[in-house]
Amino acid sequence: MTLLSVRDLHVSFPGEHGTVLAVRGIDFDLERGQTLCLVGESGSGKSSIVMSIASVSPPEDGTIEQLGTPITGRLDAATRRRLRSGVQLVMQDPIGAMNPRLTIFDILAEPMRAAGRRSEEIEHRVVELMDLAGLPRPALDRFPAAFTGGQLQRVGIARALALEPRLVILDEPVSALDMSVQADILNLLVRLQRELGISYLIVAHDLSVVRWPSDRVSVMYRGTIVETGEAGRVFAEPAHPYTHALLSASPVPDPETEHARTCGAHRRTRPGRRRRVRLPGSVPAVSGARRRCARVVPSSPAAPASGS
Repeated sequence: MTLLSVRDLHVSFPGEHGTVLAVRGIDFDLERGQTLCLVGESGSGKSSIVMSIASVSPPEDGTIEQLGTPITGRLDAATRRRLRSGVQLVMQDPIGAMNPRLTIFDILAEPMRAAGRRSEEIEHRVVELMDLAGLPRPALDRFPAAFTGGQLQRVGIARALALEPRLVILDEPVSALDMSVQADILNLLVRLQRELGISYLIVAHDLSVVRWPSDRVSVMYRGTIVETGEAGRVFAEPAHPYTHALLSASPVPDPETEHARTCGAHRRTRPGRRRRVRLPGSVPAVSGARRRCARVVPSSPAAPASGS
């Protein structure tokens, strides 16, 4: 079953030097129980897609279907409530996403109160959410300032699960966390998906971070998807030069190998390690084009040099 379908999505914003074409003709589907990751550098259009799916910023053109229902038109109140329960969002900054004046109990209970749940049901569900997220129950009476970034991201994930959604959108869910904590959060997401059968749309800029939880990967460049496919295939045999560059930009936890990749092009890298790919030129501007040109697909980077 397809939980999320995006077709010919275009998003643009007025800029200082003209119209900024943030997203240009994006197409993708997300099936039940799967994880799709949108990967690209800052400015590639990932967050613009998330804002359109979350109905925060309506698209200029194209269609979006959530749980089989088109959301790009006018929706009645009952449909909006159903979609809000079925699709939830986890933000990048766990600290900024929470009200510092609310206890963890109130933070987790807030979406259920807005949905009209009974007090007894809310209390039971909050305790259940703490267990699902691997958080101690006595922490319910504490405020966000008493928690680390990793713990708060667990709270954010638990809050997103409060209404038992079928799809969770995660916008850079681990980029604000230490490397040692990132693995814990990704493992938590994989465990929750296995237990609850939910689907994830993950937005990230680092391919190495999302390698473990992703079923499919779509690589974005200047508002378009330049490569998409099964995660194992994209990582093992990237077809687009920009994907090569993103993979090679992931840091290696070995000073000698990392130095050889970045500075010592004449040195031989270890087997299985990718030499750093440097694409020539600079990223073209996305502003200044007229609105009627929004469907024009930008030129692709040049092919990587041999040996990369």
